Amino acid sequence: MDRFDAMRVFTRVVERRSFSLAADDLGLPRSTVTDAVKTLEARLGVRLLERTTRQVRPTLDGEAHYRRCLSLIADLEDAEGAFGGARPKGMLRLEVQGTLARHFLLPNLPGFFAQYPDIEINMSESDRWIDLIREGVDCVLRFGHLPDSDMIARQVVVLERLTCAAPNYFARYGTPTDPDALDGHHMIGLRSLTTGRLRPMEFMIGDALREIPLPVVMSVTGPESYLATARLGLGLVQVPRFHAETDLANGTLIEVLADCPPPWVPVSLLYPRNRQLSPRVRVFIEYVMRAFGRI
Repeated sequence: MDRFDAMRVFTRVVERRSFSLAADDLGLPRSTVTDAVKTLEARLGVRLLERTTRQVRPTLDGEAHYRRCLSLIADLEDAEGAFGGARPKGMLRLEVQGTLARHFLLPNLPGFFAQYPDIEINMSESDRWIDLIREGVDCVLRFGHLPDSDMIARQVVVLERLTCAAPNYFARYGTPTDPDALDGHHMIGLRSLTTGRLRPMEFMIGDALREIPLPVVMSVTGPESYLATARLGLGLVQVPRFHAETDLANGTLIEVLADCPPPWVPVSLLYPRNRQLSPRVRVFIEYVMRAFGRI
């Protein structure tokens, strides 16, 4: 194993805090990963990692060497990509909210792979807030306002939302004409996986935001279940317009309170601040911006 390969192994061990997980990510035997780090430590004459039965973590020297390795690896990838028309390649690990993936990312992937056939995407679906570096994820696509973090966030689009429910719900409870007419109504709760909180009903009245926490008959954590329960007439929901377009067109859901809609929400792409972007991540970011630019 040459020195740059050893650097790649070492940085993955630091990020995953595990020899086994790093080996799985890189498609190498665990013994190869362990030997590579031992050889690197012997060559440098310092201890780079503290090993316990539960976790692996970098020493102070290891943290410093990790940052240098990231810079050197990025420089090497840029240099290799600048000659001979080299294409970006390798594994790209992505985490995304599933509805965004199905509506915007997946339909455009055939064209992406046609242009970059040497990139492999490993995509997981979740709404939880994750530590990208610790979990070995290159970038995350998120819906909604973001908590403070040390991630770089690029807003790719802002999505319109609306308030709606099924016809049989309005047949039982009446059709509200303004937010003050919501007494006696109830909502389906959308619960955050990160905070556990329910999102209240939100309405923009002029330039002012008004929140109305209606009674909840059922709460869910997934947007697909959220919309499915609305179709059953179980309560009011507030969803991005793109997600409800088919239901609105065929009449399974009806929009109400269009004059005071929920505030629009951003979709953002996040990636680590302290990691140089590899060519494959750069071209994927460009793809995401194009995909959402068609909305």
